[in-house]
Amino acid sequence: MKKILLFFAATMLVGMSSAQSGKMSSGQLYPLFGPLTFYHSVAQNQLKLTSAQSDDELSEEISSALMRIYLERPDLVRNSEKEMNESGELRQDLDAPIQQEVAIVDEAEPMPEMMPVADPVEIVVEKPKFWTNKADGYLQFMQNYVSENWYKGGESNYSAIAGLTLEANYDNKSRWKWDNKLEMKLGFQTSPSDTVNEFKTNEDLIRYTGKIGLQAIDRWYYTLQVLAYTQFTHGLKPNNKKVYSDFMSPFNLNLGLGMDYKVEWFNKRLTGTVNMSPLAINYRYVDRTDLAKSFGVKIDKHTHSLTDFGSQLTSSLEWKMSDVVKWKTRLYAFTSYHRVEMEWENTFELRVSKYITANLFLFPRFDDSNTRDEELGYWQFKEYSSLGFSCSF
Repeated sequence: MKKILLFFAATMLVGMSSAQSGKMSSGQLYPLFGPLTFYHSVAQNQLKLTSAQSDDELSEEISSALMRIYLERPDLVRNSEKEMNESGELRQDLDAPIQQEVAIVDEAEPMPEMMPVADPVEIVVEKPKFWTNKADGYLQFMQNYVSENWYKGGESNYSAIAGLTLEANYDNKSRWKWDNKLEMKLGFQTSPSDTVNEFKTNEDLIRYTGKIGLQAIDRWYYTLQVLAYTQFTHGLKPNNKKVYSDFMSPFNLNLGLGMDYKVEWFNKRLTGTVNMSPLAINYRYVDRTDLAKSFGVKIDKHTHSLTDFGSQLTSSLEWKMSDVVKWKTRLYAFTSYHRVEMEWENTFELRVSKYITANLFLFPRFDDSNTRDEELGYWQFKEYSSLGFSCSF
């Protein structure tokens, strides 16, 4: 700070004196405003024995200002006159100043039109897609095995089956979801040993599954689940006119209140849901009176139904084992603490080509409300393998 004050004080002193004298030539102030240098002439002027005043008062004042800096702040002096002389003089070969040749025109060329900063962008606001739809269908031929005590009847044989699955699921990407799934299967078989029935069903199902969920945390949802299922037509056994099951005989309706967990495991190769309903109601209706007893329903004048309260567990999973092998499994279990009903469906799908697949279907079932079999007890079992056409859209 002292350095700056000292320098400006000297400058102002010189300027004031110059203004009074009215004399100032080009380059005289350079020693003050150029790099601070020790000039020999400044020291010689100050050490002269004679005190005669010079005609050039401005030069005397500049010398006096520089001498004051030399004595009070010698640390500011970085160069000397000797070093400047050794470094060389300025060029002397430039006699005249260099001038630029500027072309003067009468009229300037018109400026190009200004381009817009950005092209106009059309903003399109699309309505969010909360609904997703899916459909799977197939028509296949198979070798079929059914245990003797299968609750819907049937016979081991070669047959054909068609199936269609429709899904419409709602998810508002916030907290609510509503899943809807409708499954329909119908298959027929013929048996040379059966002289009574020309055609019999080996697969017959109409099943709807609906779930309304409110997200609790992460993949957990508070869920109300509705499960309803029956079949299309008669269920028969070979060489027998008796009908073992029919449309709305039985008809099952399950309502379950609980939690639903969304499964996404093994890098989303295993996906699906698991539903646990500690509070569940199972309503079973049998329209045909002669079939009521076989499904545990007591018929009277006022009702053809049975209502049980209990707990329920359902799961629906799909595991893509590889690019060509897929496993679909569905587990349903209900207990009223007086009876137990459980179904476990397993479908192993081998994709031969884009539209051709081979399936292996395994279906164990447990129901202690039916008549106990001497060999299998309350267990029932169904299996078939098939090859045919399938498509998804």
